[in-house]
Amino acid sequence: MAIPTIDLALTGANIMNLRKASGLSVRDLQAVFGFSTPQAIYKWQAGATLPTVDNLLVLAALFHVKIDDILVTRDTIITVA
Repeated sequence: MAIPTIDLALTGANIMNLRKASGLSVRDLQAVFGFSTPQAIYKWQAGATLPTVDNLLVLAALFHVKIDDILVTRDTIITVA
């Protein structure tokens, strides 16, 4: 059986590309989210962490895309006994 999994590295690269295509800086996103430092955004872009669902919703609105357009998935094959 194949189940979708989120590719953290590709999703992070996608967030960075969408941010740049939207003309937004990391500091712009930091201000929108009210973060005291930009570290969370850098971690998203590096694929170290994922934004929360709430933050994905905000990113989708800022980038004018659907959440599905932010997340990069791949199928993982699992064996069910």
